[in-house]
Amino acid sequence: MTSNGDGAEGPHQPLRLTDLAASSTVSAPAKAAPTVAPEEQLKSAGRKFAVLLGEFRRTAVLVPIDPYGSLWTADRGGVRWICAFSDEEALARFARAQGDAEREWTYRTILGARLLDVMVPMVPGPAGVALDAGSDEGMLFPPVRGIVPEAVAVDLGGME
Repeated sequence: MTSNGDGAEGPHQPLRLTDLAASSTVSAPAKAAPTVAPEEQLKSAGRKFAVLLGEFRRTAVLVPIDPYGSLWTADRGGVRWICAFSDEEALARFARAQGDAEREWTYRTILGARLLDVMVPMVPGPAGVALDAGSDEGMLFPPVRGIVPEAVAVDLGGME
């Protein structure tokens, strides 16, 4: 694999769903846990996602280049997903899953914020970012307000 880079420097922290799960591991309570209202659960999940989104925006990720010289994308559910990977091992797993592990995969190192704010708006139609596609630790950053620029966000149907 080779890196073309785009000026992102410094070490990056892999963003994994298992990190979130590990931080919220529940042990057997000594006494009954208080019941949490669904609204509070939703707010808590929103805060956790906001933390993950912030980490992703500050993290340099690897984005493979397709045979035509563009960022590797996949269409799913009416959305074009830019495929990004937290490290070379995750990209290698993806390559093996594609049945294409023997060739050299060229990639660029791009900050998550640049993917969401600059690259997503350049894709025709709804677009988002799929981090570590095909893995159990994958994460989707869909084309909605608060994640991508409002000009390219999909309407949330009045939900704020």
